[in-house]
Amino acid sequence: MIKQMKTFFSHDIGIDLGTANTLVYVRDRGIVLREPSVVSVMASNHSPLAVGIEAKKMLGRTPGTIKAIRPMKDGVIADFDIAEAMLRYFIKKAKNKVKLVAPRVVIAVPSGITEVESRAVIDSALSAGARSVHLVEEPMAAAIGAGIPVSEPSGSMIVDIGGGTTEVAVISLSGIVESRSTKTGGDSMDIAIMQFMKKHYSLMIGERTAENIKISIGSAYPLEEEKSIEVKGRDLMAGLPKTVTITSQEVREALKDSIANIVDAVRITLERCPPELASDLIDHGIMLAGGGSLLTGLDTLISEETGLPVTLADDALSCVANGTGKMLEEIEILEKTASSSAKRSKK
Repeated sequence: MIKQMKTFFSHDIGIDLGTANTLVYVRDRGIVLREPSVVSVMASNHSPLAVGIEAKKMLGRTPGTIKAIRPMKDGVIADFDIAEAMLRYFIKKAKNKVKLVAPRVVIAVPSGITEVESRAVIDSALSAGARSVHLVEEPMAAAIGAGIPVSEPSGSMIVDIGGGTTEVAVISLSGIVESRSTKTGGDSMDIAIMQFMKKHYSLMIGERTAENIKISIGSAYPLEEEKSIEVKGRDLMAGLPKTVTITSQEVREALKDSIANIVDAVRITLERCPPELASDLIDHGIMLAGGGSLLTGLDTLISEETGLPVTLADDALSCVANGTGKMLEEIEILEKTASSSAKRSKK
């Protein structure tokens, strides 16, 4: 019977539906797809032209007849029709063509998501070809994917920094005891860099350039050897192409507010954590996951601000997707976390 069940669910799908990137995990195959959450459409009728990597290449480079749209904002669906088209594309691409049975889908969503937003995610996935849809809170999926023993009767903290949101949660007995979600993530860091360049250098740059600056020389803590990078953009005064050189100190200044929001979310969650679980965190520390956690020195800064040991997950970018996959492989985990989420939503 167990073997039959495994065969039946062998092509079910776990999705990390992120603001910046979407990762798809297929049962028994692992992560099979990792693409930007971007869709390019015809401006006249919004019919999709490209999805994912091909669509991201068009960001900031499209003619007036084509628009590159990111259907996710702050971790939730902002454009239902475009999100449905994106999900349909990803599910179709990830499915094993031999299997005719529609997949069961587990989707990770922010912990602060509303019922209306949850319904939008479920409806989009069902319309895109899912047999059934289960939602799981992102911090829980990230914790499971990072290897945290979530079922144990002791406290563990996960900080998942994605493109649109940062999810902070204290987990015990397969449930989220205390959590906080803030609309600060990789995207807000990119915007902060764009605004800094505009204010201090009168230079207009795009999202992709800002992201490259963040990855190349961005940091949350002073570096042993500070770096610099040449940035190309459009001079706002002359309207002509222009190149300037900026330093890692300047980028750190640009990111100051975004980083402070993340640290505050961690601190507030710790302050609200029950004393018994707070004491566990002294031993277990804090686990960082998500693309934003890769910002150089962020782990050092959070450790310094909280006095707790901070560890970066081994595969920080894939923790949420891997967590949804483990839930598909171990049905009891999905049932426990779904039960816990239902109880939290009724409070």
